[in-house]
Amino acid sequence: MKRREFISLVGSAVAAWPLAARSQQSERVRRIGVLTGIAGDDSESKARDAAFVKELQRLGWTDGRNLRIDYRSAGDNAAEGRKYAAELIALEPDVILAIGTISVSHLLQATRSVPIVFTLAVDPVGAAFVESLAQPGGNATGFMMFDYNLAGKWLERLKQVVPSMTRAAVLRDPALPAGIGQFAVIQAVAPTIGVDVTPIDPHNTDDMERAVARFARTQDGGLILTAGPSSVVNRDRIIALAARYQLPAIYFERFFSAAGGLISYGPNFIDEFRQAAGYVDRILRGEKPAALPVQAPTRYELVINLKTAKALGLTVPPTLMAGADEVIE
Repeated sequence: MKRREFISLVGSAVAAWPLAARSQQSERVRRIGVLTGIAGDDSESKARDAAFVKELQRLGWTDGRNLRIDYRSAGDNAAEGRKYAAELIALEPDVILAIGTISVSHLLQATRSVPIVFTLAVDPVGAAFVESLAQPGGNATGFMMFDYNLAGKWLERLKQVVPSMTRAAVLRDPALPAGIGQFAVIQAVAPTIGVDVTPIDPHNTDDMERAVARFARTQDGGLILTAGPSSVVNRDRIIALAARYQLPAIYFERFFSAAGGLISYGPNFIDEFRQAAGYVDRILRGEKPAALPVQAPTRYELVINLKTAKALGLTVPPTLMAGADEVIE
């Protein structure tokens, strides 16, 4: 290569460097807020967040490059939830991920303009988060936790595993409308399969332990855990209580069975967070929440823990085994 050509080539490259640098620097960093009612260090919460972030990366959004994600975790403290909702809105995010019904409520009390994508929300129409599932109409849309009818399936599945069951305790959070709604569906189904259901409405973990112990004094009982933040936070203690008092129990997500619960039947929430990332991506690219329909789970997973069944002296019917998505041995 001639000296003049070499100098020209180097000069062109040097001139291009500032241009490339300016282009990279000018790429707008978008901002996402995340509000959850579960502690940020919870293992299941981490797994869901990781699925959300990984899917965003696949769609071209990387935290620290063209994206900034601000997390706030309120636990089950309503005052903290309202405070953190206001904090996130003050950061002027492009969109907020609201995890759980309570988080959506806090955010919508604070803003009707910042786009919100929700996950794990129960009855968003009844809660007035959206006008309808097909046409949300406002600044929020997202993914339902499940249809209330699923709660009746929990009782039916548990009765299949334990045909002798005549009583079932329903562990719920009485402060949540979702807890009341889930129990109502279970109560409606109970007479058709010959089971008497009793709500357990604990105010704290000690109260919960005493109530379960009282219920377990009579034979032929089972336990149903309804969905809610406190169910996730206290999952290890609830599973241990069921084992201690030899209560066959059903749960609403796979990780309960993986941790030793007898049976679970419900949606794949990790997948729901991946889908939520898709909605966040579409909003960041210009679409409006009002035009994105609220989606309900289309598939529910049945997971059976055979080791727990054997410890309880139960034989899982072959028909139920054949329909299981996963059997843990």
